[in-house]
Amino acid sequence: MTDGRFASSTRDIPEVPAVPRHIAIIMDGNGRWARKRFMPRVAGHARGLEAVRTVVKACVERGVEYLTLFAFSSENWRRPADEVSFLMQLFMRALHKEVARLDHNGIRLRVIGDMSRFDPELVRVIRESEEKTAGNTRLTLCVAANYGGRWDIANAVSQLMRTHPERRDGFSEEELTGALSMSFAPEPDLFIRTGGEKRISNFMLWQLAYTELYFTDALWPDFDAAALDEAIASYQGRERRFGRTSEQLVARGLPQSERPHA
Repeated sequence: MTDGRFASSTRDIPEVPAVPRHIAIIMDGNGRWARKRFMPRVAGHARGLEAVRTVVKACVERGVEYLTLFAFSSENWRRPADEVSFLMQLFMRALHKEVARLDHNGIRLRVIGDMSRFDPELVRVIRESEEKTAGNTRLTLCVAANYGGRWDIANAVSQLMRTHPERRDGFSEEELTGALSMSFAPEPDLFIRTGGEKRISNFMLWQLAYTELYFTDALWPDFDAAALDEAIASYQGRERRFGRTSEQLVARGLPQSERPHA
């Protein structure tokens, strides 16, 4: 268990809500969106921020409890220096501009990832934003910045080894789950990647073990509430068995429309 409520889906069978409790998104396609319009790549990132606002609002309206957005991966430092600089500036501006709105709407902000490469001023603003919204419960918006799934697992193991230097027999799945950066949230029910690529790109490798995957050709700046509804509808049409058989679900007396596919 992580905080007494959330467990690993490889050991326990979680509840399966009609609306995904937790949605994780790789927001891909900003640069291509801009290129199609003969605009610089950074214009696509700026337009992508508008899509973030739209999707956050839609998630609140649909009753989603957790939304995790992959904003900047640990591999994105390989991009051109001017683009990386713009992304950092955009992140800072978004925090300054959006946090009051998030707080007003009852949304909690959490940022996960390796903060060591960020400017100290950016880290300060991140922590202040998290503190300002800490009491909100309507939606938890988690932004993954300088984040990688392999980093997350390695960091969790290092943390456990520092905390328990006497241990020689390894750590349990529950202990590792509790040391991960997303230990405060249930595993995602639905993963969405925009932009047409069909891979998870080192995002939440541990947590996506039993998540339903949804890929769309829509570029992130074009992803709106209707597109989110299409993704949720796809999720709702799936049978989530968590290692069991369809026959076992039938034996539990659940009709097709009420089986854990949503």
